[in-house]
This record gives sequence, structure tokens and C-alpha cells, in this order.
Amino acid sequence: MTSPAERYADSKRRAARLAEFPALEDFMLDVGFDLDDFQRQACEALERGSGVLVCAPTGAGKTVVGEFAVHLALRSDGSGQRRKCFYTTPIKALSNQKYHDLVARYGADQVGLLTGDNVINGDAPVIVMTTEVLRNMLYSGSSSLQGLAYVVMDEVHYLADRFRGAVWEEVIIHLPASVTLVSLSATVSNYEEFADWLVTVRGETEVVVSEHRPVPLWQHMLVSKRMFDLFHDADAARKHDVHPELLRYSREMLRRLEFSERTTGGGWNNRGGRPKRWQPPPRAEVVDRLDRAGLLPAILFIFSRAGCDAAVRQCLDGGLRLTDPEERTEIRRIAEAKVASIPAEDLSVLGYWEWLDGLERGVAAHHAGMLPAFKEAVEECFVRGLVKAVFATETLALGINMPARCVVLERLVKFNGEAHVDLTPGEYTQLTGRAGRRGIDVEGHAVVLWSPEVDPRHVAGLASTRTYPLRSSFRPSYNMAVNLVGTVGADKSRDLLESSFAQFQADRSVVGLARQVQRNVDTMQEYGSDGACHHGDFDEYFGLRIAIADRERSIARQGNQQRKAAAVSSLEKLRIGDVIRVPHGRRAGLAVVLEPPAGGFGEPRPLVLTQDRWAGRIGPGDFPSGPVEVLDRLRIPKHFNHRSPGARRDLAAAVSATGHDRHDRPGGRRGRNKGGVPGEDAEIALLKMQMRQHPCHACPDREEHARFAERRHRLERDTSALRDKVAGRTGSLARTFDQVVAVLTARGYLSADGEVTDAGRMLGRIWTEADLLVAECLRSGVWEGLAPEELAAAVSMVLYESRREGDDRASVPKGATQAAVEACQKLWAEIEAQEAEHELSLTREPDPGFVWPMYRWAKGEPLARVLASGNNYETDMPAGDFVRWARQVLDLLAQIRDGRAATPGIRDAARKAITAVNRGVLAYHSGL
Repeated sequence: MTSPAERYADSKRRAARLAEFPALEDFMLDVGFDLDDFQRQACEALERGSGVLVCAPTGAGKTVVGEFAVHLALRSDGSGQRRKCFYTTPIKALSNQKYHDLVARYGADQVGLLTGDNVINGDAPVIVMTTEVLRNMLYSGSSSLQGLAYVVMDEVHYLADRFRGAVWEEVIIHLPASVTLVSLSATVSNYEEFADWLVTVRGETEVVVSEHRPVPLWQHMLVSKRMFDLFHDADAARKHDVHPELLRYSREMLRRLEFSERTTGGGWNNRGGRPKRWQPPPRAEVVDRLDRAGLLPAILFIFSRAGCDAAVRQCLDGGLRLTDPEERTEIRRIAEAKVASIPAEDLSVLGYWEWLDGLERGVAAHHAGMLPAFKEAVEECFVRGLVKAVFATETLALGINMPARCVVLERLVKFNGEAHVDLTPGEYTQLTGRAGRRGIDVEGHAVVLWSPEVDPRHVAGLASTRTYPLRSSFRPSYNMAVNLVGTVGADKSRDLLESSFAQFQADRSVVGLARQVQRNVDTMQEYGSDGACHHGDFDEYFGLRIAIADRERSIARQGNQQRKAAAVSSLEKLRIGDVIRVPHGRRAGLAVVLEPPAGGFGEPRPLVLTQDRWAGRIGPGDFPSGPVEVLDRLRIPKHFNHRSPGARRDLAAAVSATGHDRHDRPGGRRGRNKGGVPGEDAEIALLKMQMRQHPCHACPDREEHARFAERRHRLERDTSALRDKVAGRTGSLARTFDQVVAVLTARGYLSADGEVTDAGRMLGRIWTEADLLVAECLRSGVWEGLAPEELAAAVSMVLYESRREGDDRASVPKGATQAAVEACQKLWAEIEAQEAEHELSLTREPDPGFVWPMYRWAKGEPLARVLASGNNYETDMPAGDFVRWARQVLDLLAQIRDGRAATPGIRDAARKAITAVNRGVLAYHSGL
């Protein structure tokens, strides 16, 4: 019990706080819990009039600071003037979630929502929006900006996103100086650098950092069926010392596996099958193990959509059931409410009943390929504790509020779109940060599944590292350039770009690069001394060796180009029924041609069936050795369906039965001519003769000198690249901006004296990554005269991007659609050539892979047929992908319909296309 003196002291402190921070004390009355120190510090800075940057872990409660900015905007400041707060988030789903939160607190009349999909109460004093919407408002000079006092940028670390990150920097740079900025970020290690930049462009900004997790996180590894703590205690965690028992057991597991492989020798076991390699524990067993340990609900991260769906099937096949009858009834009610607006005939196509079976058993997947209605049902069921195990891709970790008691990582490697790469410490922390629900769990748990490739010490390093630097991804675009020039003029535009975080980081890095150049120069001088030869000028001798190697590489490249040209030519001549051999790669072996390559643009890619029953398209890259040889011919049934497993099996058997599999395997290649032999390149022969006659060639220490010369040569190359980097980073954004302006001027979007033309003003209202290509299609009449379904199909190619590089070149509807597709491709080729002249690469090649699905959908065809008309011949297009791309098409069609640049005919076609596309699963919107 406190003494009267202590109570008196407390009341004095409260009175002092009330006098200094009356708005915060007023806010606290509604919060319902005491603020953490970092939350109070940030809120006090806001009330003093300072901007704030708050860096704290996932689940720490950063959004309280954003909500206090909302409170300040709604609170009267005594002037009688109405103040506004914009609350921005990176994704629509998060905006929808925040809108609901604020409506529950302040009432529907005070809060609005702007996401592109939805406009609700757009004149409200508090508006939740995606960051892109605010960027567009700033460029268009929207009247909604009047009275804006606060902007909350939730998840501001998104400015590192390589596709959309530039938007955050554009907003930060362009916001009026009178607006107070509240930046909420995940923990980043270079927050001082980011804060220094914010101070430079926004003025006073207080940095508030908290690395404290409100719910402690325990790290574990699951080795087979045994769960181990990763660290013995907190002190071991600080030192990265792995629990000794975990190390012992994992090493024993490795020894057992190695012994098993040695004893079987990789040969056949006594049951006639190959010995089994190590297999991860079945997913149903993992979930059951977590359940018995009291660690559900759990999110199990699998970096593959197909892997997530397969995991759910495995759990169902394993008989897993995590729910009681009451929970199953409530789950079904939620699911039925979410899909109520979707036509009944489409539900079976979408796999609704299988999905519902998993959901009712407490197991679900969550990834971008799912239908939005399904994803929202999973989210609601999980947050309410009805679904106990969710298999998710990493996108779940970026925004949606779905905390769990436990997070499981199956692997520590993911595919980044180009290659399989290790998880970074920042990614590991972001994913495991979901574990531990504030106010529900006493502690959170992160579990990594052991495998022979996963060293517990590597996991310890990931779990203990605290370096997650924020790197800018900002770069000028065509839309940005015309908007900047139109708003502030070309010269001021350069100044604005130079004030970006990207340039701020580049300028700082130049100092380190320059130091490295000087170190390299000193080292090269040492190599020059160590490699000196008393027989003669070794630099001159080594130059001859380099010239020989360069010439040999050049000849090899020419040979590769000739072999590719031969492969292309031979592929173009293939006919249905031709039996060929694919020499290398996963599809190696015999194959029969089902469909010859389509004419038009792109490399020839015939549709084939291999003797292993795979049906798909192959291209010149599958024939690196040269032309394709036709070995035989087979008769293909008239209505052959390559999607039918039975039909594939029968035809594959016929391919194998041709007998070529045994007799026509290519033999080893003969060695290439080397040295002075008949047929050798004359230039190489002359260089080799000069090399042998050089006095240094006779030096007994020649190869020792050559090693130093090689090191010096490599260092010269590296140093030259570093010098280019230094030159490139100094004023790099302004230079890129000048190159963008040059392209825009050449194509008539800016006048010779730097004024924005009518075409430029039209481009400034096109919000898409392919902004210039869309503008060119409109100006050139590429989409003129198209029917609504043809227009929807044609515009899809400037948006769509195949998920896998090298996906099949899709065929497109003949007639007007094909003509529009080819004209668009031709325009892109012109733009690409012009960009190359100016050392730019801004416009991605249009991808026709969504043309057929979009055309069929806009024509009114049923969902089942549309999803089967995607660009992948092995699997149908996932419903979630179809909805996501179709919504982007709707967004671009709306821009065309509302834009002044399009002719009345195109605008009318766009309006009709929107009506045709926005049906069935597309017409579904989350209940707001």
C-alpha cells in the first residue's frame, strides 16, 4: 500500500503531465492500458509538434502512435479550423483492417477509406488509404489535401520494396512542410541514417527505437520428433551459443544418415527399391507435435504456394482434426458468409468443398494464389482461434495482422524470383515476429525444422543477428518525371530527386568506395613489383596471354550464337508428330511434337510430350548444342488432349517404343583444336607465335610472375568497376532523370523547352508500371476499334507478368486482338531501343500470358474454362492469381475510361469492358 506522501507525489506528476501533454492524457482515457515507454515518448514528441520515426518489433504496438495522430487531428486546437489525418498502409487488406479499427473507435462518420477498389466517406477528417492513393493526390493537387495536419506512414520500411518502394519516398518528399509525418517501421539497424534523411527533408523528427518484444520469444529446433531449445539461456543467446544437447543430437542424426548411405552404397535394398534418403517429418505429425506441446495456433511458413496446398492435403490425409463440433459450426458460418456472393456453380471449380473440409478441421493455407474470399475467411477464423494451423507463404508476414502462439519454418531457403537464396536475419525476424499474441500468450515460440542441410549454429546466427539495414529502391519513372516537371519545373525536379533517401545513401557510400579504390591502387603497385621479370616486360607478355583468352572467348560466343540460330531455325520447321530428342535438362529424352511453334513474335516454342509424360513447351534454350534432328514420325490422334493423363501415358509409350531411346544417344564430343593446328583462327595463331617468341616466355619463374600479373589484372578490373560506381552514384538520380526526360522529349511528352505537352499531361494520369507503353498504345490507336472483350484482353499484356521466367509463350485470339497484341509488342520494341540509347531499362516486355483468360472471361465464359486457359500447360491458373490480375485490368480500364486522352470509342469500350469483367468472383468485395 502506498503512503500518503507517495500518493501526493504521483498526483503531482500526473498534474504536471496533464499540464504539459493534455491531449495524450485525454487519449489515455480511451486506450484502456498503460503505454510502454517508447509509445509514450513518441506520443509526447508528436504533441510537442515534432515528426516521429518509430522503429519497433512486430506486435510491439507501434500503431498506438499512429492512432494518437488521429486523436490529435480530431481534437480541437482552439483555432476553430478543421484538421485532417491520413493513415496510409502499403496494401489494401491492411487499409481495410485499419479502417475497421478506427471506425470502431471514432465512428463511421469520422473515418473514410480510399484504396482504389473502395471509396467510403471520402470527405471524412480521418481517411485510411494506400500509399499510392496519397502519391496520386499530391501530384494532382487534390483539394482533399486542404487542412491536412498529420500523415501516418505505417510499415514505412516498405520503401525498400523494389517494385513499389519509390512511392513512399515520393510522398515524404512532396508532402507540404506544414504536415507532421508519423513514420512507423519494423526494427532496422540503420535507423540513424534514415532519421538523418527525414530531418533533412521534413525538419524536426524525433527517433524512438524499441527492441523490446512485449511477448518474449523462445527459439527451438524440431529434430525428427524431438523438440530442443536453440539456446540454453539468455546469456547463451547473446553469445550465439547453441544448446549442447541440440548440437549432440543433430550430429548423431547426421552420423546415422551418413552410415546408412555408406552401408547401402546408394544401391538397391533387399526389397528391390532404392534406399530412402532423409525425409522431413510429415506435416500432420509436426502439427500434432505442436498441439501436444500446447503451441497452437501456429503459422507454418512454406515458401511455395503449391507446398502450402500440399501441406493441407497431407494433414487431411493423415486424419488430423483440431476442432470441436461448436467450432466447426462457427467456421462453416463464417465461410458461407464470405462466399455468399460467389455463384454456386463456380464454388466447385474453385475447390470450395475441399477447402471448407480443411477449414472445418482447423487447417488452412494462406497465399496470393487463393481467392480473396477464401483468404479473408482463413484470416477471420485464425484470429478468432477457430483455425489452429495455417500453412503460409512469406506474404502473410508483410502486413496482415495474424499473430500466432508459434511460428514454424520448414526451410531457411526461399526462391526470390531468380534463384534459391538463404533467408536474411531480417526476414527470419520478420517471420518469427508473428509468434506471441499480446494480451493472450505469456510467450511466443519459433520452431525451425532440422534437416541435414540446416546447421543449428546457422539458425543461432539468424536468431541473434540484429542488422537489418533499410535500403532505398527509389528511381525516377516516366509518370514521376512528367508530374515533377509539370509541378515544379525541370531544375527544381532535379533538386527534389537529389533529396531522396536513395541519393542520400548513395552519397554516403561514395566515401567508402573511394577509400577502397585507393587501397586497390596501392595493392596493384605491390603486385607490379612482386611480378617483375628480369627477362623483359612481363606486362607486355601477359597482355598477349590476355588477348589470346579474349579472342578464344569471342570465337566461343560466335559459335554459341550460330548454334542457337540453328536451333531456332530447326524448331520453326517442326511438324505435328515429329519425334525429337531433348538433349539436356529436366526434360532430356525423346519427345513428340503435339503443336508446332506459333508464328509471330518471340522464339519458336513447340508444344511437346516427352517419354516421361510431361506436356509443355520447349525452346531454343533446351538445345544448346545446335539444331534439332527429327528421328521419327508418329501419328497423333485427331482430338488428342494433352491434359488427359491416360492419353499422355499411351502416347508416351509409343514414343519410347520407337527404339531411338536405345540407339541414338549422342556420343562424346571430340576435343576442339588447340595450339597451332590446321583450322585454328589466324589471329590466335599469330598471338601464340608472338607469345612464344617473347623473352619472358623462357623465364623459369614465368608462372609465378603470371600469378601476380593475374591478381593485378583482376584488381584493375574491379577497381575500374568501383570507379564507375563512384561516378555513377554522384548525382546518379539527376542523371537518370535527365535520361528519362530525353526519352519523353523525343516521344513528344515534353517540349524542347521543358514544358509538359498534352500527351505528357495524359501520361501523368496513368498509374501503372508500364505507364509510357500504355500512353503510346492510346496515342497510336493500338486499341482503337476493339470490342470490349478484345480491349480487356489487349490491355492485360502490359500488366501481366508470368510467375516463372521462361513460361510458355501464349497464343492469342486471332483477328483484332492478335493485331493489337503485335502492335503493342512493336511499340515496346521501339521504346526499349530508345531506352537502350539512353542507358535506361524502365519498361518491361509485355506478356501475353493473360490475354486468353481475360478474353474468355470478358466474353462471359464460365470460370472453369477461363482458369484452364492460362499460360501454363501443366496446371490451371490459380483462382487468386486470376482475380488479382483481372482487378489490375479493371483498374487500368477505369483509368482509360476516365482519362481525357482516349477517344470516345475507346472510353466507351473500356466502360463496357468493365461491366463485362466485373462479374462473379470479380464482383466480390470484402464486407466493409
